[in-house]
Amino acid sequence: MPDIESLLSEKRVFKPGKDFARAANWSKKDVAALRKDAAKNPTRFWAKMAKENVSFFSPWKKVLDWKPPFAKWFVGSKLNVSYNCIDRHLEGKNAWRRNKAAIIWEGEPGDKRVITYGELHREVCKFANALKALGVKKGDRVCLYMPMVPELAIAMLACTRIGAPHSIVFGGFSADALRDRIADAGAHVVITADGGYRRGAPFALKEAVDAAVSGDSPVESVVVVKRTGQDVTWKAGRDHWWHDLMAEASTKCPPAKLDAEHPLFILYTSGTTGKPKGILHTTAGYLTHVTTTFKAIFDIKDSDTYWCTADIGWITGHSYVIYGPLANGATTLMYEGVPTHPGPDRWWDVIERHRVSIFYTAPTAIRTFIRLGDEHPKSHDLSSLRLLGTVGEPINPEAWMWYHKVIGGKRCPIVDTWWQTETGGIMISPLPGAVDTKPGSGTLPFPGVDAAILDDDGNEVKPPDGGFLAVRQPWPGMLRGIWGDKERFREVYWSKWKRKGTYFAGDGAHRDKGGYFWIMGRVDDVMNVSGHRIGTMEVESALVSHPDVAESAVVGREDEITGTAVVAFVTPKANVLADDGLAKRLRDHVAKEIGAIAKPKDVRFTPALPKTRSGKIMRRLLRDIASGKETAGDTSTLEDFSVLAKLRGDED
Repeated sequence: MPDIESLLSEKRVFKPGKDFARAANWSKKDVAALRKDAAKNPTRFWAKMAKENVSFFSPWKKVLDWKPPFAKWFVGSKLNVSYNCIDRHLEGKNAWRRNKAAIIWEGEPGDKRVITYGELHREVCKFANALKALGVKKGDRVCLYMPMVPELAIAMLACTRIGAPHSIVFGGFSADALRDRIADAGAHVVITADGGYRRGAPFALKEAVDAAVSGDSPVESVVVVKRTGQDVTWKAGRDHWWHDLMAEASTKCPPAKLDAEHPLFILYTSGTTGKPKGILHTTAGYLTHVTTTFKAIFDIKDSDTYWCTADIGWITGHSYVIYGPLANGATTLMYEGVPTHPGPDRWWDVIERHRVSIFYTAPTAIRTFIRLGDEHPKSHDLSSLRLLGTVGEPINPEAWMWYHKVIGGKRCPIVDTWWQTETGGIMISPLPGAVDTKPGSGTLPFPGVDAAILDDDGNEVKPPDGGFLAVRQPWPGMLRGIWGDKERFREVYWSKWKRKGTYFAGDGAHRDKGGYFWIMGRVDDVMNVSGHRIGTMEVESALVSHPDVAESAVVGREDEITGTAVVAFVTPKANVLADDGLAKRLRDHVAKEIGAIAKPKDVRFTPALPKTRSGKIMRRLLRDIASGKETAGDTSTLEDFSVLAKLRGDED
């Protein structure tokens, strides 16, 4: 029996438009040659990409030093990420970019800033000097706990300029979560703000920092950006206003020449034990990966305005809001607030006003907009868009089709990307000028990425059966470890199979007969129904393909007869009556689309699903609710706690 059965069939195919393909950075011919070269020698391929896309102060002596599971890329080279993202765009033939917009920023209240590459260079140098004045040296960790404001990008780049690894903690985390991350990283400096804006109101950040650094804390200095003007408590000698430090700082700060494997950042991700894992990324390999993938997958041109809606507190924000775009000399848009304030058309209004041409967002957001209705995007001119992308979780085919038709006007290719905090950059994605797309499929691995689908014994699974998604060769953007815990790094990611150096992604997937990858969701979300292992994503896709459904999440609960019963949590579209009749129609619809084995035993209607602040559905909480258990584990990342009460029936 295959490890995970694939039951959903998708046969629609979309070819790249001729005009898009003709002008693409990577043509079909280019991609065919690159794939061939990369398959023969992936290390040589990545060396070629590094030479083309990254500026080094001194060359490497060895491309890859691989002692599984520990890798070193571009060994012996020297470089600086800040230099690659700013300085090189001010020199030689690129000097015209000095007055090009690097960051277009819009706050939720409507305030706006445009920062050119020349201005960004000046601000980054000044804050790098401010950090030095606070005693920050190469190798010291700096914690950033900030709203989506330009100072966050400036602080990141200032850290990279002097070689101080940053650890960004998403501004929605609690003081306790922040304290744990500060302690684990050993950060002596925290950069924050008085607060930010969300859903039309200011929220506080400084008070959480005060709580997090009280008592026994390594923190010696707290830098505060004045964003909302709300009152904050102040500790003289420890606390510093950003604007005061900047007023005294020099505009000259040469970039440090750092080793290829110098730590670039630590980013904490949730762990099954409850203790967050500090994922470590280093300099040369990570920068090569994100710069190359951004250029190829988003087909970036100097005329583009690019918008990734992710918060910089997550890996998507690191790689594809800041480092990938700026290293390519692109214009990247940052937006502070929620997509539905002051109205449900805010994002479409932003796209229209700023003439956004490339738009990268999460399937969760797309499904939310489907529920809100087509009239909102249709009331805006979205003709500037030429490329769309999705990130964060598998996108179900019907949401893909809505995105294609309503947002893309049937003309924009969609790059459906699979990657993780741990991979650093995109691993599986269409190349928009060269690869035919299928709704719901990430298509093929990026050249130089050896992704495969394996069974429990490490054998490759034949299409169309499913199994465990794995990466069998090192790649430049790969995590270098879990901060301070080598054994946990080895155990979590590299121990599933006997073959050394095989990375276990934790996701289930299958390949169709054309070789395309279909991500089926986290392995711990796979349901074993009457001996059949079924991925949640396929059942959710079948439910969302029903015209009355906006969003769904599927989990399993114990069942005496089938082992696991399928429980569906469904958000109907606006003005759809959620009753027993709809539940029956949905159960029958799943049986028709997939088969009776996947038919939900229970269908529960809800106006919203429990999600993290990055938009991922918290199926762990849904499993507890489906089984009638008390909600267990950490809920600090939950976006809206009232959702849990409604799902339990505690509220009307």
